[in-house]
Amino acid sequence: MDLEAVRNAAERVARSLGLEIVDIEWKVGKQRFLRVYIDKPDGVSHRDCEAVSHQLSVIMDVEDLVPGPAYILEVSSPGLDRKLTKPSEFERFAGRLARISTIEPFENQKFFEGRLSGVIEGRVQIEVNGRVVALPMENIRKANLVVEF
Repeated sequence: MDLEAVRNAAERVARSLGLEIVDIEWKVGKQRFLRVYIDKPDGVSHRDCEAVSHQLSVIMDVEDLVPGPAYILEVSSPGLDRKLTKPSEFERFAGRLARISTIEPFENQKFFEGRLSGVIEGRVQIEVNGRVVALPMENIRKANLVVEF
């Protein structure tokens, strides 16, 4: 399966509905799952997920983007603990609590939890215990928002 072709089709559908594609996952186990995560500034509704699912499944069938046995298409929001991967996401969620792990130690640490404060010159700014740490984007292994109540 050509995941890039699926991403292009998903982005065409999302753009037409005023949405953006956050991530796409392809998982094969007992069943084959294609998960598409969508978002928009004021949040995603069930109706948004349904519209993307319907339109994308038609395109994928017509263009035969997922050959082989049947698969399950899931469309959802990224969730409250969403994954952060792009500089624009770190900017958008400035002020929010996040957990970041790095590939290589940075200042003798590989795990950081604190408040995001944007991106400057390719470095994610995160306030940890009262001081700002500037983590290079290319050194970030995983980053997620932390759910706060």
